[in-house]
Amino acid sequence: MDRESMSFDVVIVGAGVAGLSAACRLMQAAHDQSQEISVCVLEKGAEVGAHILSGAAFDPRALEELFPDWKARGAPLNTPAQRDELLYLRDSERAVRFPDALVPPSMLNEGSYLISAGDLCRWLAEQAEALGVDIFPGFAAQSLMFGEHNEITGVITGDMGLDHDGHPKPAHEPGIELYGRYTLFAEGARGHLGQELIKHYDLAAGRDEQHYAIGFKELWEVPVEQHEPGLVIHTAGWPLSSEAHGGSFLYHGSDRQVMIGLIVDLAYDNPWLSPFDEFQRMKHHPEMSRHLEGGTRIAFGARAITKGGLNSLPEMTFPGGLLIGCDAGTLDFSRIKGLHMAMKSGMLAAESVVTALAGGDEGGGTLTDFKTRFESSWAHEALAKHRNFGPAMHRFGMVAGGAWNFLEQKLRLPLPVLHDTAADHARLRPAEEARKIDYPRPDGVLSFDKPSSVYLSNTHHEEDQPCHLQLYDASVPIEVNLPRYAEPAQRYCPVGVYEVVEDSNGAPRFQINFQNCIHCKTCDIKDPAQNIRWVTPEGGNGPGYPNM
Repeated sequence: MDRESMSFDVVIVGAGVAGLSAACRLMQAAHDQSQEISVCVLEKGAEVGAHILSGAAFDPRALEELFPDWKARGAPLNTPAQRDELLYLRDSERAVRFPDALVPPSMLNEGSYLISAGDLCRWLAEQAEALGVDIFPGFAAQSLMFGEHNEITGVITGDMGLDHDGHPKPAHEPGIELYGRYTLFAEGARGHLGQELIKHYDLAAGRDEQHYAIGFKELWEVPVEQHEPGLVIHTAGWPLSSEAHGGSFLYHGSDRQVMIGLIVDLAYDNPWLSPFDEFQRMKHHPEMSRHLEGGTRIAFGARAITKGGLNSLPEMTFPGGLLIGCDAGTLDFSRIKGLHMAMKSGMLAAESVVTALAGGDEGGGTLTDFKTRFESSWAHEALAKHRNFGPAMHRFGMVAGGAWNFLEQKLRLPLPVLHDTAADHARLRPAEEARKIDYPRPDGVLSFDKPSSVYLSNTHHEEDQPCHLQLYDASVPIEVNLPRYAEPAQRYCPVGVYEVVEDSNGAPRFQINFQNCIHCKTCDIKDPAQNIRWVTPEGGNGPGYPNM
């Protein structure tokens, strides 16, 4: 197939905070060295920010390094965190507040801002374009290009205008080959090209299995009399039980908006559990509902979180490129913060690339100095300091694991390094051995169903295109997962993409409603047979988050 091609010094896949910070720093560093470089950023969303979702209590440390004058430039950091509360929800009615002296330091938010990560990305994109970066929204990087020495030479964007069977429609446009002397991958958690690179170059050799959670978020507009800008609440306990770990957040942002969400660790073992329904019933707890009463839900979304930490971090360098941000797994889960870590990794990557290009590098090599830069940074120091946080929770549970982390963080005891080597998808028990969970019906006031939630995510996919949720073996859902696990895809997917329906003969059939997909990647992570592969749909398709 004849394709158009374009060449740049650096190609960046993904216009999240990691990719955009890398783009900005590339241009800054090149300018500092009186060097001219060309940089392009590909974004699969219809616009920058459309696929961005985060809490977000934002630590501005990396932003202050990237743009020390960020306030004068109008960065969308308008609501400083003012007050922290950490609660343990004992059951559906009762809660205990942790005394300040018992709160792990990583859970405190002094100096942070309550922001929209999507708005931050839109602002970063403006700064990048002002510096000379080319940003191409609506173009999904779908496949890798390799050179003759097994180095990455760039990416190919997905074809536009293919029908369900992959045949060209009248408006078909082939994807474009984008060549880069170096290519940075910043796709976010469980990036599909990032996964290919990790396997191709064996970047995770000797590391613990990577671990994930699914994070839900809703945006509410509440009455002014119950709005407390800057209030930060985190909870542990109910509705999650010993079968699942996680916790909730509730942030009072600006303009009478409240951000509420639940993070569910995908290491849970009960196949009957539905993370979406756990989130919906969580909002009925009195400590949560009092902040939402009289309010209106205005946005919904969900996204996987890469949370394995330092023990699970793969090698981030390979011939011709780097993995940065959550594509690698730089999030500091002990703080439930990844934006500043992703930004820092992108900035360090940019400095390595510019140094190489300034020295006459033609590209394609391994940027070995990046590892030294990263390991000397405050980002690596934070990951090393909190490397036991996730493994302690997995091995000892929420209470004992929390105690372990308190001893390590607050009392600074020299505890041994913990490891967690079981993959999230391998933890499910057979359905007949697990407790079946009957979830209450949503009331349409505080809790809602999946169809109305998909609607609020502004998700759109052209229906006549190839399904981007690919099964390696189409027989597995019905012949393996259904009898053993009651086909958990029906429940771990937050938006009803997967269903078991009856065919014309009354036999069960696995149905994929890919039009509902909000690109959370949970299916790619949690399927017990690892039979589902998430790839990019047509560029511009997916959710359209306004300011999440």
